[in-house]
Amino acid sequence: MSRHTKPGRNDLCACGSGKKFKTCCEEKRGTSWRSRVLLALVAAAIVGGVAAGVMSYGESSSATGLPGQVWSPEHGHFH
Repeated sequence: MSRHTKPGRNDLCACGSGKKFKTCCEEKRGTSWRSRVLLALVAAAIVGGVAAGVMSYGESSSATGLPGQVWSPEHGHFH
């Protein structure tokens, strides 16, 4: 059984293009650093949005009630 070794960055690409692996198929095989940065930014935006929603949840629900409802201070919500 033969062992397959990972091609080096300066080895010729296995696709037969004649280009070096680092300029041909390296980005196709793994996640590039740009993709990782973009993914981190999207994740931070989602986490920030969820945190902002959670923080403002109690404020928005107690600020106004539906028409005809009155605020009950002892219960902390509208009736």
